[in-house]
Amino acid sequence: MTEHLPAIILLVVNMGLLWLLMAAPVGRRTLRVSQTYKADFEKMWQALSPTGRFADWHHAVLSSRVLSGGDLSVEQTFSHLDRHGLPIVRRFSVTEHRAGDVRERHCELRVLDDSALDGAFWKDFRERRRLVATQDGDVSVTIEQTDRYRGLAFLAFRFFAMRREMKALHEWVETGESLPVRAGFEHPLVQVGLAVLSTLLLWPFFGLNSQGLMMSVLLTVVIVLHEFGHMAAYRAFGHKTVRMIFVPLLGGVAIGGRPYNSLFEVSTCALMGAGMSAFLVPVAIALHDAGGEGVLGFVPAASILVFLLILGAFNLLNLLPMNRFDGGQVLRQVFRSGNGRMVGSFVVTLVILAIGWRIGLPTPALMAGLAIFALLSLMARGSVKPRHSLDEMTTSQRLVSGCGLYAAVGLHGYAIIYATDRLFG
Repeated sequence: MTEHLPAIILLVVNMGLLWLLMAAPVGRRTLRVSQTYKADFEKMWQALSPTGRFADWHHAVLSSRVLSGGDLSVEQTFSHLDRHGLPIVRRFSVTEHRAGDVRERHCELRVLDDSALDGAFWKDFRERRRLVATQDGDVSVTIEQTDRYRGLAFLAFRFFAMRREMKALHEWVETGESLPVRAGFEHPLVQVGLAVLSTLLLWPFFGLNSQGLMMSVLLTVVIVLHEFGHMAAYRAFGHKTVRMIFVPLLGGVAIGGRPYNSLFEVSTCALMGAGMSAFLVPVAIALHDAGGEGVLGFVPAASILVFLLILGAFNLLNLLPMNRFDGGQVLRQVFRSGNGRMVGSFVVTLVILAIGWRIGLPTPALMAGLAIFALLSLMARGSVKPRHSLDEMTTSQRLVSGCGLYAAVGLHGYAIIYATDRLFG
C-alpha cells in the first residue's frame, strides 16, 4: 500500500481539482473590475453605453446598432465565429440610469438573444457599467457581471476577460484604436513555463531522483502529444485558430476557434487526442525491438517502455466513458439513446478492467477504480447548449467513430500490457 501512496495522492489531488474547476456549485457570483482613465466623460459614456456613438470601440465588436421598438434594445455583431464560421450576433436589452449629478451614469445589460448559444445560457447573466467623473477631471469606470456558475474555471475566464476589456479600453482612450492582443496567459512562452512547472510539481510523486524526473518529463511530453492530436483535428475541420492551455498537475486543454458544427466533429476532435497518440504505440514498440537487437543501441530500452506505459495509461484514462473525458464525449455522439450509451460505456469499462486484471492489479484497486469512475460521472452537468442542434451523424460516421474509439482503447491497452510485461515480468 505504501508504494502506491504517491499515485493515490496524485489521483485524489487531480479529482479534487477537476471537481473544483468544473463541477463545484459556486452559485450566483458578481465579478467587478474598476479603473480610472484620463478622458472626456461624455466620450467615455458614448463608448461604454451600448446605445452610444462609439459602442463599437472594442476590436471584437464589428457593429452596434439600436433597434427600433418599445423597449430599448441593441444588436451587436462580434468577430467571434459561430458554428458556421459567421460572426456571432447578440441582442441586448439596455436600461440606462442617470443620477441627479450629471457626472455619474450607469447602465444595465441583459442578453435577449444569441446566434450561437441557447437562451438558457444567459438567463442569469447581468452586466452593469458605471461611470463617475472624479474631482481631478478623470473618469472612473466600473464593470460588474453577475451570473450563476458551476465550477471555478468559467468564473476565472470571465474575470480575466473583463480585465482584458479594461486594458483594451485604456488603449482606445490613448490611441483611438483597440487592437487584439494575445492574452499573457496564452503566450507560448508562458505555456512553456507552465509545462515546466507542471513537470516539477509532478516530480515528487514519482520520486525525487533521476528516474522520477524522467517519468515526470515523459508524462508532460505525453500530455503535449495528446493535445496536439486535438489541435490537428480542429485544423482538419477548418478552425482558423487553435491553441493549447497547459494546466499544471491536470494536463492541457486544446481550444478551437469556433463552436462545433456537427456531432461527427465533436466525436472526432475528442477522439483524436488519444487517436493520434495511438499511432505512436507500434512505432515505440518497433524502436524497442530494434534497440534490443542493437540497431538503435543509443535509445535506452527501459525509457521506451516507460514512455509506452505512461502513453497508454494517460490516454486510456482519457478514454474512460465519463462525460468530461474524451471517451465519454465520443460515446455521447455515437450512441444517441441512453441504452446505447450504457452498453457502449459498459464495453469500454469492461475492456479497461480486463487490462487492469491482465497486468496484475489487485481486485481492491479495480473496485476502487470503478468507484472513482462513478464519482467522475457526477461531473456531467452544466454543459453549454448551442442555439441550434448540431448536424447529426451518418451511419458510416458512427461506425468510424465507434471503431476508432475501441481501436484506441485496444492499442493503448496493448501498450500498457507490452510495457508492464517487460518492465516487471
